[in-house]
Amino acid sequence: MASIVVVGGGGHAKVVISVLKKAGYQVAGYTDRQDRGPLLGIPWLGGDGVLLGVLGTHPGCGAVIGVGKIDTARLRLALQDDIAGLGFDFPVIVSPHAMINEEVTLGAGTVVFDGVVVNSGTETGRACILNTNSTVEHDCRLGDNVHIAPGVTLSGGVVVGRNTMIGTGATVIQSVSICEDCMIGAGSTVVRDITVPGTYVGSPARRIK
Repeated sequence: MASIVVVGGGGHAKVVISVLKKAGYQVAGYTDRQDRGPLLGIPWLGGDGVLLGVLGTHPGCGAVIGVGKIDTARLRLALQDDIAGLGFDFPVIVSPHAMINEEVTLGAGTVVFDGVVVNSGTETGRACILNTNSTVEHDCRLGDNVHIAPGVTLSGGVVVGRNTMIGTGATVIQSVSICEDCMIGAGSTVVRDITVPGTYVGSPARRIK
């Protein structure tokens, strides 16, 4: 399988590297503003400015964003777009310990972690994170740069707008829509459509800012 470089060097990047190894990728290294030493044996290559050089030494090298998302920020998507402009492809990364059923479409740069279940008819945008042990049921629609945190359950037919973060252990009931730029707090239950960007917590989830 082709080589790949990880952009970012924090804790999220370590989990990404672990998935890449299990999926059979040759990880060329990681880039970060600081040298954090080897991450799971993978070397630091330098800051993001070295990426053009990486393409020179590893023709056809892909990339994956190893920067996590804990809010509604657009950093991951902006990074992906900038680096794609250098000539990198962003493959979909799926752990071999995830279950992706038939007729699922995952957007470029999306990463699917261990224990995730994605059921038939679901589509995601670019640069999404489907984190450990989350469930995305049938016919869901996720926009670009959505993070589904560990243990989240999206019931069937849920729509999630771009740049939204759904916190650990939250549940969204069937056929509910969540607009873009929302933060859904950990453990919350979303039982009705959310049409105004903001932060929502509780069961049922309500807007607090």
